[in-house]
Parts: sequence; C-alpha cells; structure tokens
Amino acid sequence: MRQIAFYGKGGIGKSTTSQNTLAAMAEKGQRIMIVGCDPKADSTRLMLHSKAQTTILHLAAERGAVEDLELEEVLLTGYRGVKCVESGGPEPGVGCAGRGIITAINFLEEEGAYEDLDFVSYDVLGDVVCGGFAMPIREGKAQEIYIVCSGEMMAMYAANNIARGVLKYAHSGGVRLGGLICNSRNTDREVELIEALAEKLNTQMIHFVPRDNVVQHAELRRMTVNEYAPDSNQAQEYAQLADKIINNKKLTIPTPISMDELEDLLIEFGILDSDEEYQKALASDAATAAV
Repeated sequence: MRQIAFYGKGGIGKSTTSQNTLAAMAEKGQRIMIVGCDPKADSTRLMLHSKAQTTILHLAAERGAVEDLELEEVLLTGYRGVKCVESGGPEPGVGCAGRGIITAINFLEEEGAYEDLDFVSYDVLGDVVCGGFAMPIREGKAQEIYIVCSGEMMAMYAANNIARGVLKYAHSGGVRLGGLICNSRNTDREVELIEALAEKLNTQMIHFVPRDNVVQHAELRRMTVNEYAPDSNQAQEYAQLADKIINNKKLTIPTPISMDELEDLLIEFGILDSDEEYQKALASDAATAAV
C-alpha cells in the first residue's frame, strides 16, 4: 500500500485535481481510500455526488467520543469503489485541525480501514506553516507528496514552502516528494516556469493539467470529469496523470530555495520586474497619481 498526499496553496484546485486523478486511478483497477484532511470536508464530494460528507470529528462530538463511532458511519463508498472519509475540524477560529486529522487516522487504523488497499490519499489544506496540516507528514503516514501549483507567484511560493516542510521530515519519517502537478492558470510561460521550479526543488513536474471548463461543468454536477465526460480531452489528461503517479519511481528529498532565488526565477522568466524596474514603476505610479 502506498500512502500519498496532495498539498498546495488554498484555492489552487487541489481537491478537484486529486479527486479527478484518483477517479482515473480507480478506473485502472487501483483500490483507493481518500482521507479528507480539510475542515471544509470537500475532499470527497465529487466521488460521493454530495455537498459534504459527515466528518469523524463532527460525529464524535455528537456522540461524546470517537470510540462510540462505527466505521460504516464515516467510511462511505464512492465512484468506482473508492472509499471516502473526512476527518473534519473544529469551528473556525477554535482549536487546531491537526487534532482532527490524527484522531481520524488513528480511528481508521484501529478499525481496519487500511486493509486491502493499493493507495491511501490524504487531501490536505493549504500550506504547511500550521503544524496541524503537516500531520500526515509528521506522523509518517503520507510517504509521497504531490504539490498542486500553477505559474502564479503565490502558488509557487506555497509549493516551495511545502517542499521545506517535506525536507524537515524526510530523514526522520522517510517522506519524499513525488512531483509538482501544474494545474494551469494560463499564466505566461507556465510550463517552462514550473519545470524550472521543479528542477530547483530536486523533483519533476509530473504533469501539466490544462485549463478546461469541463472541470467546472462536472463540479457543478458534483461529479469527476472521468464520470461526467469520459471521452473528453481533460479526462485523458487525468488518466495520464494517474498512470504517472501509479508508475512514479522518482521520489526525492526536496531542495527548497530562498525567497530571493524564487524572485530571481520569476525575473529570469520575465514574470517579475527586477528591483530596479519595480522601484521605477512605483515612482512612475506615484508621479501619475500626483498629477
């Protein structure tokens, strides 16, 4: 059994990318369980055709203890037999989501949910600045990390930050970086930029997922693209990404870069002005505003 995790900046399309990819992997005969680690509990909605799955933490709060739960109450079967569970989290502004994640994982392990699987996938919110969201890495659960990013500066910044988190636990827990998944935003020179970032991080751009409105059409119907439009070009893209993850042997210890190096990369590709040009632009804007 391989334990993988999808990380990435909030709003980058991580849950959508992971569910579509995992659906394609299930179509290829892989036995999969998704453990949603986002308090929004949206990591399984396309698989289950539902708004949000009842979470382990929510049900445990109702019952009084996680020991009072039955596995079948929180572990549902979705598209192509994919097992789906959501850890849940505290109310906004109260407590740490990491507690929900580790409580959920421990419960699933004790109840035998990890048996007869090829892949367990953790879908983790946002960045790893919060130790709670690094929990699958820290606890040695997730062994392969896939970072969903784009050619936007903040998405690349988050990817680099996540690589730093993976490096922190690479030697003690054995976690490795499996690659960057570029979920395209149609920015300038996006493929070249992410390939260059991947090289600096000692990894690969495992796949470039083009932007296609069929993804939104499928989401509105709470379906994966593979189910909604199986003959579409986008379904083929997810199928290719699924193959690449199934056969991926390039698992590396990342080499995160500094903020200055990241900015230099963006300047090199003409995405960001140099400091000198930036100051000139500010001065020009100020002069225009004064007039």
